[in-house]
Amino acid sequence: MSTPVVIFDGIEKAYGQTVALRGVSFDVNAGEIFGLLGPNGAGKSTLIRILMDIIRADKGRVLVFGEPRRRDHLDRLGYLPEERGLYTKLAVIDVMTYFGSLKGLSRPEAKRRSLAWLEKVELPHVATWKVDRLSKGMSQKVQIASILLSDPEVCVLDEPTTGLDPVNVQMVQDLLVERRRNGRTTILSTHHMNQVEELCDRVALINQGRLMVYGGVHEVRRRYSLPEILVHARGSLPQVPAVSRITDQGEGSWKILLSEGTPPHEVLAALVAAGASVDRFEPLLAPMEDIFVRVVKEGRA
Repeated sequence: MSTPVVIFDGIEKAYGQTVALRGVSFDVNAGEIFGLLGPNGAGKSTLIRILMDIIRADKGRVLVFGEPRRRDHLDRLGYLPEERGLYTKLAVIDVMTYFGSLKGLSRPEAKRRSLAWLEKVELPHVATWKVDRLSKGMSQKVQIASILLSDPEVCVLDEPTTGLDPVNVQMVQDLLVERRRNGRTTILSTHHMNQVEELCDRVALINQGRLMVYGGVHEVRRRYSLPEILVHARGSLPQVPAVSRITDQGEGSWKILLSEGTPPHEVLAALVAAGASVDRFEPLLAPMEDIFVRVVKEGRA
């Protein structure tokens, strides 16, 4: 069993009459990439700010590394907020060194790591540039490198790939996978559901301040999927009992919607018994994007 490094326990927060969080509880385990999902205004940023001790919860508690979160824990945490910001009139290397020193590194060590990270994100040539000379994508990569150079045990990244081209998106994803291999934990707040499917071990989806979905990505997709099967066969498919709909997908493939409660193996047996020549028969998992949209819409109904 993995050990939780962050525990949100019954977190509640209101701004005047506006309730942002309503008793949110979940754990983030050591060494995982954890997806924090939800529509705009769902309460994700409030939860992150409570974790980072920027604001305080009205009720509930946050545990970090098995202890009630304290200010000194923040040296072991990293945070890339959605609202970006670098000191535009300073040199890149000076800004990065400063960020490293804030996390307890000596200035020589912070500078050494900054130069190494600029190499890692393929920007060694911008070390002496003023920040305001950077393009949007360059600035984004410098900020990510500034957060990661201290090797935080837990890092919260809010939409880290915004403004990046596909090549650099892949670079950032590779950095997160490398962190996981090294036993580091990343909380990834994103609206890019393809990244969630590709990267995340587990997810929490918050809507209107409530925790709506929580669990492993594969398990969540299985739980929220329709009873659909993709069938590859030679020739047409016969009609069989317990099938609500058959849709021709072209090139010898069909999508079958099963009647509620029908075991897939019974439909496969019925198809074969009716003379179908089946090459492949696989249950379909709902994409995370479909699950996100469905849960949010149901929450607004």
